[in-house]
Amino acid sequence: MKNENYDVLNVEDGRHVKMWTKGVPVEEVAKKQLTNTAKMPFIYKHIAVMPDVHLGKGSTIGSVIPTLGAVIPAAVGVDIGCGMMAAKTTLTANDLPDNLSALRSAIERAIPHGMSPKTRGFRGRDEGSWNTPPAAVDVAWGQLKDEFDAICLKTPKLKTTNNYRHLGTLGSGNHFVEVCLDEVGFVWFMLHSGSRGVGNAIGTHFIELAKKDMRTHFINLPDQDLAYLAEGTQHYNDYIQAVSWAQKFARTNRDVMMQNLIAAVRTVITKPFETHVEAVNCHHNYVQKEHHFGKDVLITRKGAVSARPGELGIIPGSMGAKSFIVRGKGNPDSFNSCSHGAGRTMSRTEAKRRYTLDDQIKATEGVECRKDANVIDEIPMAYKDIDAVMHAQRDLVEVVHILKQVVCVKG
Repeated sequence: MKNENYDVLNVEDGRHVKMWTKGVPVEEVAKKQLTNTAKMPFIYKHIAVMPDVHLGKGSTIGSVIPTLGAVIPAAVGVDIGCGMMAAKTTLTANDLPDNLSALRSAIERAIPHGMSPKTRGFRGRDEGSWNTPPAAVDVAWGQLKDEFDAICLKTPKLKTTNNYRHLGTLGSGNHFVEVCLDEVGFVWFMLHSGSRGVGNAIGTHFIELAKKDMRTHFINLPDQDLAYLAEGTQHYNDYIQAVSWAQKFARTNRDVMMQNLIAAVRTVITKPFETHVEAVNCHHNYVQKEHHFGKDVLITRKGAVSARPGELGIIPGSMGAKSFIVRGKGNPDSFNSCSHGAGRTMSRTEAKRRYTLDDQIKATEGVECRKDANVIDEIPMAYKDIDAVMHAQRDLVEVVHILKQVVCVKG
């Protein structure tokens, strides 16, 4: 079965997967994961696959999974609410300092990032968290605390001091803070992060509860990471409450980081400027109730962004590639979704095996960023061609702005 803009992967019993992947590579193991997920009896209509699709835990990253009467915690993942935030400023390229390393250093001082390496036998405060959280964190945490305390009454092990100390921090892996220029030279601030340690704890806890439920009821699955929670059960209700809170934490986390990013830039660039001329704050790992094809269904976007008609979103490239501010076209077959980035073409281990530090330095030429062995796994060549990814989803979004980073802070 063919369509002008997407391919269809037929599964069984009329089930199928719609894939916006024309012109981009898709791993066979990812197709197998998609097939396994599509077989679950509570999938509504079909699974929609974005062009950045690649192997994930249980379900592929870059997929949109609509369900009726159940939710798959591993499909949402452990970085609940992970997403992007971008804000246009009134600064232009001419306002940036000649010494971009000073700008990068100011950002790195203002936003905790990274994490304490396990090799150090770390037992104290995570280096990527606050020692003494600033006032903005106190204010933001005050808006989250009461609901979190209610969640912790049911699951006490979630309550640790790191949850508060992680608010307004970046994390590690592919999370980043960037200063970018758009197609006409305006400066943008952009960042990528999620719910940090507390989202991981919530996700991990409910993934294990779902697996336990499957064993208790002798339910066989094509992949144990497709373990689900059935609507109407206590575990389901508790998960929906906790995951919704984690998504609020993630959005707030990005808001606080953006405040601190702007303040840091003002210490280097003394010219007065305004921000949030155009601003976007969007999740790409999350679940929420939406109305599609005549029904209220749970939509899990695992590495995908909401792209309703007129809705702004962010599709980043890699450390050396351009990124896009997009406007949704509201394609119903994709459940009003688009990709969340370029998507990896290889594992982090394979990237480190295949590429050298010299490759990383060359690939990030012109970008003020880390250029060391610990970020080779984020080398641009480990990702799909962002231009091909964008072309494959041209009926899902239209491009509003094209951004190119000049400063990148990695965790």
